Amino acid sequence: MKRRLGTCFPISNASLQRNPFKTMFGKKKRSPSRIDSLVGNQTVLTGDISFSGGLHINGAVNGNVSAQQDAQATLTVSEQGSIQGEVRVPRIIMNGTVKGDVYASEHIELAAQARVEGDVHYKLIEMAMGAEVNGKLVRLPDPHRPPLALSHNPVHSDAEGV
Repeated sequence: MKRRLGTCFPISNASLQRNPFKTMFGKKKRSPSRIDSLVGNQTVLTGDISFSGGLHINGAVNGNVSAQQDAQATLTVSEQGSIQGEVRVPRIIMNGTVKGDVYASEHIELAAQARVEGDVHYKLIEMAMGAEVNGKLVRLPDPHRPPLALSHNPVHSDAEGV
């Protein structure tokens, strides 16, 4: 069956839960190019993790997670994955739980099952319907993007002068 270009097909929330990296057009978003390290489903890791490349968490991490001086480092937290601690990684794809502040210096994607109990500091954020942040969303400044020049004069109402 052929489909016309430009036709949108809605994706159900159940479909997003099965594949949180699917867009509304049915195409997969880019996933991490490689996974160098994996915290397995039945694994509970206690202590801080410092990594480069790709880290995928299916289990539980009780400690801070940070990327070594790697601007391309990517953290993926699956629906079963959880982190209790601070997260500092340039690129984050999350569908699990984090109890602590999150710092994504490049991009963070919060899928439908993502839960964050803490502040999220980001440069670019994507949130799916159902994702939850119990804390502040703080946009990080982009040094390559100049601030908006607001040159408007506030209008005073006539009632103020009376």
